[in-house]
Amino acid sequence: MNITFNELRKIKDSLPDGSMKKIAEQLNVSADTVRNYFGGDHYESGESMGVHFEPGPGGGIVQLEDTTILDMARSMLESEAEEVVEEGS
Repeated sequence: MNITFNELRKIKDSLPDGSMKKIAEQLNVSADTVRNYFGGDHYESGESMGVHFEPGPGGGIVQLEDTTILDMARSMLESEAEEVVEEGS
């Protein structure tokens, strides 16, 4: 799957506090590994998760070999949005 770097960072920046740690715990990886997935460079304590960055417009293109972390992040954002709607009802 391809996504722009800016779009990937927007998703990361929209996540509630503690999301990196929560995703990491569910996948049994370090929080720095999850941060690296979203464009971080914490390779001394985290790993790469099948993400390839290509320079270009919009921050460049990111090729994701595995969308598990992205899918989890999107699910968290959807759950958060549903909670806001329920609170407003």
